[in-house]
Formats: sequence, structure tokens, C-alpha cells
Amino acid sequence: MKILVTGGSGFIGTRLVGELLERGHEVTIFDKKSSSQYPDIVTIGDIRDISALSKAAVGNNVIYHLAAEHTDNVRPISLYNDVNVGGAGNVAAAAHANGIEKIIFTSSVAVYPLNLLASEETPPAPFNEYGRSKYMAEKIFHKWGIEDKHRTLIIVRPAAIFGEANRGNVYNLLRQIYENKFVMIGSGRNKKSIGYVGNIVPFLIFCLNLPSGAHLFNYADKPDLTTNELIEITNEALGRNTSPKLCFPYYPALFAAYLLDIAAYILNRKFSISAVRIKKFCAETSVSADRLKMAGFEAPYTLKEALRQTINSEFSCADEAPILMK
Repeated sequence: MKILVTGGSGFIGTRLVGELLERGHEVTIFDKKSSSQYPDIVTIGDIRDISALSKAAVGNNVIYHLAAEHTDNVRPISLYNDVNVGGAGNVAAAAHANGIEKIIFTSSVAVYPLNLLASEETPPAPFNEYGRSKYMAEKIFHKWGIEDKHRTLIIVRPAAIFGEANRGNVYNLLRQIYENKFVMIGSGRNKKSIGYVGNIVPFLIFCLNLPSGAHLFNYADKPDLTTNELIEITNEALGRNTSPKLCFPYYPALFAAYLLDIAAYILNRKFSISAVRIKKFCAETSVSADRLKMAGFEAPYTLKEALRQTINSEFSCADEAPILMK
């Protein structure tokens, strides 16, 4: 197939593009920055530029839409709407203009409310602007999908994705444990759904073969881990048996984070700690992944294997025990 990948220079996009190329597909990356691994197939452009996007989409059969504003401290906050919602509208328009009948969109579990086990049937109730913008983008793609019965729309709602070379929330937690700088906030008994890049990318490729119509999937690798269990697995991989040096109750930590948010606004600065991040860290953010099994997908790695492989790759003192595929 001829495939356009928006955001293909990013963490998931780079891994996806590599595996698509290995399978013989012809791939074009559309991204605001070049690709460190595949610069020869990059079209530099902004997802907000409908003209550039439509031009890049010419001749393609499929669009993977990964491009997004996704960090917690985006400023101005209107970028969530401009990039995530406006970008979705542009992708749908570019697909329509070029006769592309399949879109695979990576949304987010942030469309769900916190502190419950969410399935695909759970009514969305985003708790932040990022989640709201992703849900609005989904609505745009649903409208595109129902305009023609021959179209295929696959929406994937990933949990936090980690893996080699990623610098997201899971990596930051692993690094803090490795450096003995981790500070526990709350009890650590809250469960988290997370996913490995080496598993979600095969699933995104699996989606190429789904029949026409609309499909919706949560993506997470099971079983869900509590923060305490994640610390235990990390210490085991590092050959350690240590506990967090500092622990703070949730509500005092949240109050302090709100004060930092006020200071950040006044000073026009970004801090690593914010009220949103404290809420996310201490919340139950679990989603059901039963629909993945029902579709016939089997992840190449278990969650524990994936964590150990990531730790071994990122931290040189980690146990070098071989990781076996399932």
C-alpha cells in the first residue's frame, strides 16, 4: 500500500514507519520536523496547513494520523484545539479530496474520566483539554466515516506508551527510580494501564486488514500494574531492592502543585510539576483491552518483558538477561 503517516517522525511514528517499510509498503511521513531515521521520505509541513497536507496525501491509500499536541503543559492552550481538532478536520478533508478510504487515528484514553475501568462503551468525559481535543477529533472522523459506506475508520485509544528512546511519563518514572530520585505521592496502590511501543505498532499494522466500517479499540498491555508494582519490577530489573526516599500525601502535594500552576502563569514559565500531572499520577487510569483479543490480536511481548527490555536499553547497569518473545 501507499501510506501517509502524519507525525511519522515521532516516537511511535518512527517505529511504525520502519515496520511498514519492512513489510514492503510505500510510506510518506508528513511532519513539522524531519525524521532522524527516514529523512528521505519526509514531507515537512504543519498539520494545520490543509494545502500542504492535501498535496502530501496525493496517491496514497491509507492515512495513519499520529500528529498531535499531547504534553500536559502546552501553551497557549488553544494549540490543543488548533492542532488536534483542526488537524483532524484537515486530515479528513485531505482524505476526501484524494479518494482515500482508510484512516487509522491514534486518539487517547484521556477521553475517559479518571478513576474507573473504562471500556470502549464508557461514555467519554475528558478531564483535561488534551482529552477534550482528542474526543472532538474522533467526532470529526466519525462524520467522515459515515459519509461513504466504503470507508474504513479505525480509532485506537492508547494508554501511556513507553519503550526504547521514548522520553514520556513512563520513562521519567523509570529514570527517577534508577537515579534514586523517585518521590512517591499518594499510596501507590492506584492501577495504571500502559502499553509498549513494540506491541502497539504491530497492532496498528494489524488494523490495515480490518474490513470497511468503523472500529474502536482501547490499547493497553495487560495486566494493569499499580505504581508500587511498577517500582518493584523496575528495581528487580536493576538488581535493587529500594523504596522511595520521600513520600507525600496526595492532597498536600496537589495543593502545592496548584500554587506552582499559579506561579507558572504569572512568570510565564513551565514547571515539571503541575496539578494535572499530580492528578494523573495518583488516579486510577485503567482501560479494558478485551476488544483486542476479540479482534484476534496477540501482542509480541508481555508487559513485564517489555519493561525489562526498555530498562535494559536505557540504563546500562540493568540486568542484561535476554528477553524472549512469547
